[in-house]
Amino acid sequence: MHAAVKVIIGIIILVIGLGLFVDSAYNNAITGVEIHWLENFVIVLTGIIPIFLILLGLFVIWLEVDELKAEKEFKVEEEKEKARMEITKPVTKPAKKTARRRKR
Repeated sequence: MHAAVKVIIGIIILVIGLGLFVDSAYNNAITGVEIHWLENFVIVLTGIIPIFLILLGLFVIWLEVDELKAEKEFKVEEEKEKARMEITKPVTKPAKKTARRRKR
């Protein structure tokens, strides 16, 4: 389906939804049907908010626990890499200090 057709369908759906809210606000003047869309929406919204907050909290906890695990694994890998570098590091002897002669 072409993008312009989808935009037109979206606009139609938006207008219908807004029309139902406006109809509810103006005492069903447009449709004449005794359905209180706005009040029903508020009831549904108040029922959804606690569930949304619970799911959001669980999602944040899951993300942060995963982040802590990844950080811990990263530190372990860093320590292993550091130990590996120390093992493979060539042994070098410190340079001998030579006495410098002072010119007088």
